Amino acid sequence: MPKLKTKSSAKKRFKVTAKGRIKVQQAGKRHGMIKRSNKFVRNARGTTTLSKQDEKIVKKFMPYSR
Repeated sequence: MPKLKTKSSAKKRFKVTAKGRIKVQQAGKRHGMIKRSNKFVRNARGTTTLSKQDEKIVKKFMPYSR
């Protein structure tokens, strides 16, 4: 069986937690913060975990993660 390649874009963007969930940066914070509400900016700090459906897609890109 040949080795599988990991998608370079996926390994740069995602991390796998100890329980196997996918950790990712919050979306929508690159620019235009002035027009966003304070509540949005506050809630979009730090990282979040992906939904189960999106996890399945990302895990295919990273075959050797946990």
